[in-house]
Amino acid sequence: MRTMAMAALLLLAGCAHGDGHVRVTLRGHHFAAELATDDASRQRGLMMRTSLASDHGMLFVFPRSGPQGFWMKNTLIPLDMLYFDDQRRLVSTQADVPPCRADPCPTYPSSGPARYVLELAAGTARRIGAQPGDELVIDGDVGEVD
Repeated sequence: MRTMAMAALLLLAGCAHGDGHVRVTLRGHHFAAELATDDASRQRGLMMRTSLASDHGMLFVFPRSGPQGFWMKNTLIPLDMLYFDDQRRLVSTQADVPPCRADPCPTYPSSGPARYVLELAAGTARRIGAQPGDELVIDGDVGEVD
């Protein structure tokens, strides 16, 4: 039990590497988020995962704000994609995005410039009532962003 608690604390502690973790809060709901801060980790994303816990996700961090678009190739679980601007305000959501079953896979773009993208299990954005303008709080350092 003590080992599991220590592992959970390490996951939430955050670190400054492409595959680190941070704790994020949106509308009072907390999530343990894996970090994707370089090209390789952003391209890999949540590919080949067969599940995602309701309190977990992935936070993609880009070096600068701009239009962002994601696709679901090799992603096996449906997701919500939440796009945030430089001030970490929600600019748009792509909800209940299904896995891509055959090429070509569609792209799911932000409706405005975004620097952060939070992927959560499908249905989470609706469940927590996420709305444009909501602030994403990141507890921890996202480290170097490439």
